Amino acid sequence: MIYKALQFFFISAIFFINSFFVLAEDKTNSKAIANKEKKIQIKSLEALLKEIKKDQVESRPELKKREARFLKARNQQKALLKSALSELNKEENILKSLQSEFEKQDEELSQLEEKLALTMGALGELFGVVKQSAGETKALFENSIVSAEYENRSDFMKKISAKKNLPNISDLEMLWFLIQQEMTESGKVSRFKQEVIKANGKTETQDIIRIGSFNLISQGKYLNYDSETQKVIELVRQPDRRFLSLAKKLQKAKKDIYAFGIDPSRGSLLSLLIQTPNFFERISQGGIIGYFILFLLLFGLFLSIKKYLKLQSQEQLLNNQINSKEILKNNPLGEIIQIFTKYKEDSQDSLELKMEEAIVQKTSLLKKGLSTIKLLASIAPLLGLLGTVTGMIATFQSITLFGTGDPKLMAGGISQALVTTALGLVVAIPLVFIHNFLSSKANTLIKVYEEQSLGLLSRMYK
Repeated sequence: MIYKALQFFFISAIFFINSFFVLAEDKTNSKAIANKEKKIQIKSLEALLKEIKKDQVESRPELKKREARFLKARNQQKALLKSALSELNKEENILKSLQSEFEKQDEELSQLEEKLALTMGALGELFGVVKQSAGETKALFENSIVSAEYENRSDFMKKISAKKNLPNISDLEMLWFLIQQEMTESGKVSRFKQEVIKANGKTETQDIIRIGSFNLISQGKYLNYDSETQKVIELVRQPDRRFLSLAKKLQKAKKDIYAFGIDPSRGSLLSLLIQTPNFFERISQGGIIGYFILFLLLFGLFLSIKKYLKLQSQEQLLNNQINSKEILKNNPLGEIIQIFTKYKEDSQDSLELKMEEAIVQKTSLLKKGLSTIKLLASIAPLLGLLGTVTGMIATFQSITLFGTGDPKLMAGGISQALVTTALGLVVAIPLVFIHNFLSSKANTLIKVYEEQSLGLLSRMYK
């Protein structure tokens, strides 16, 4: 079609050029005649007639030449038109031939595509299954700790899942082998050497024990496999000591059955362990109020221990006096007996008043400090309630500023509220028990004083 258009353009150009030259020549002749007419001055009709006849005779040869040129140009154009029509017929024949060939090839292509679809049938379905299995297995390998020992397995799976043509036999065999390897290694305990990123950031090559697809341990510590960097990392915070002791025993073991604590989530629980606050971090969440509550606990325990020791010494002195036949000095019961001996000649009412006064003095000494312990036990939960209120205020401030989109922004205030409440109860409950115990012990001693005094008076006035 392009060739046909070029030929038509070429013929049109030739025709235009010939016409241009003929018109130019006619224009030139017309100009010459006009110039000649300007030079002739006609004075009469007879002269005009003569001049016309003269011009007809003179212009006849020129007109013949012009006619000959027109005929020649016409013949040339006919020849060119005939050539162009011949070329056009030739191109149309070629076009028909090409269209026939195209239709034939298109029909053959359709037959081949249909044959290919029928031939691929099961193979196409197999290709889809292979790509799906490779994609799922790639995600499994990236998160499996087995990849810490067998590296670059996910690269092969990525290559298979990205293929656009059918996999060959070697690719299928390798896919089967890697899947079977993962299944086999998940039930084995393996030892290998690998670089480990320590908690301080340093890298060190260590002997690693892999327990199936659950845990990695080295030097008695738990490790984690980072799927993004494909590196083995030592956990910043390790599990409880009992689990670490099991890891150390397994590290030194040769061939035997040993108890061991595994992570069934394959690393997720150990990763969350790093984010879990320990005891001291949990207490620090209570803030200033939490520390003050703990101070009250320590102060209350100090007073309780001091009071308990004091009551113990008083009880020992009381037992010594009871078991002794003599009046002991620097002894509370001995002082009461001395008062009885000194004022036994007085009247009964006077003697009773003096002995009662001595008992009241000893009673106040025994009960001294118990009210403080009771006060601390009462203040602790109130301070916990205060921490709860301040924590909730901080929480609502966070909600006002940042909204409820991120729960972590509210966690600080909620943690303070809960921790201070718990600390207040933890302090109050033992102090209440301690106060009750010390009060009972003091009342027991006071009862002994009263019984001994009444015994002396009863023997005197018997």
